[in-house]
Amino acid sequence: MDGFSDLAFFSLLIKHGSLAAAAQELGITPPAVSKRLAAIERRLGVRLLQRTTRRIGLTPEGETYLLEGARVLEELETLEQRVTGSNAAPKGLLRVSATLGFGRKHIAPALSKFVRRFQDVQIQLQLTERPVNLVEQGFDLQVRLGELPDVRLTARLLAHNRRVLCASPAYLRRAGVPASPRELARHACLFIRESDETFGTWHLRAGARNETVKVQGPLAANDGECVLAWALEGHGILIRSMWEAAPMLRSGRLKPVLEEWSLPSADIYAVFPTRSHLSAKTRALVDFLLVAFEDHRKADGGW
Repeated sequence: MDGFSDLAFFSLLIKHGSLAAAAQELGITPPAVSKRLAAIERRLGVRLLQRTTRRIGLTPEGETYLLEGARVLEELETLEQRVTGSNAAPKGLLRVSATLGFGRKHIAPALSKFVRRFQDVQIQLQLTERPVNLVEQGFDLQVRLGELPDVRLTARLLAHNRRVLCASPAYLRRAGVPASPRELARHACLFIRESDETFGTWHLRAGARNETVKVQGPLAANDGECVLAWALEGHGILIRSMWEAAPMLRSGRLKPVLEEWSLPSADIYAVFPTRSHLSAKTRALVDFLLVAFEDHRKADGGW
């Protein structure tokens, strides 16, 4: 049984991201956590973590121990539930990651409703535009826009979400309406600096035609709300997801540009590590989000 206990301890340590945070959760001192980890590594004969003064990182052996260990613990939980005849009740800590804008506007309110329904679940939400390694950083679930980057992960589509080119009527009156992607090069363009895209390069498609355009402009930020505000003030053309731009397009505060051209997908997914069994709490959250965003999966463009 020490092996099961060690697996649970190691999973908790990775989920909290540091020896100090794990110690606080367990009600013991950081040296005691370090001593327990060293004992596990000594018993297994491998190093599970790379430790620095600022962070911990999984070794390849540590990643295997974490992923396969989670499967073992979940199978044990499933077995005990089957033996006792009880159904799994969602409970415990869930660590969730989401992008800044979408997470703030849509995921945080959804999580508020979720914990009212499942009162034995606690959620830690981290909003970031930086890439997240779910396994190494100990997240249970990530809400992500765009394509799935890792074959070890499972994704469920939450909502369709087109990206559109748009600008304020004032800007288009002043600078003119571009008739082709190549004309964007002479326009003021506004940028959201995202880690997975080449800055200042826009990719457009219309049927079999593909255009890659190098654009420039006066303003850029890593926060979509800032860039959207600049567009509304007439500073230039931007690419924005429909989840945020749709209300402004409907009201006429923004006008679509080059409507016949499409942009890379920004569909919204719930992403979690691929396992044979999902924990009851993660499964409950995925199912809850699927219901919450059902209308946006049915609608063209999602919003």
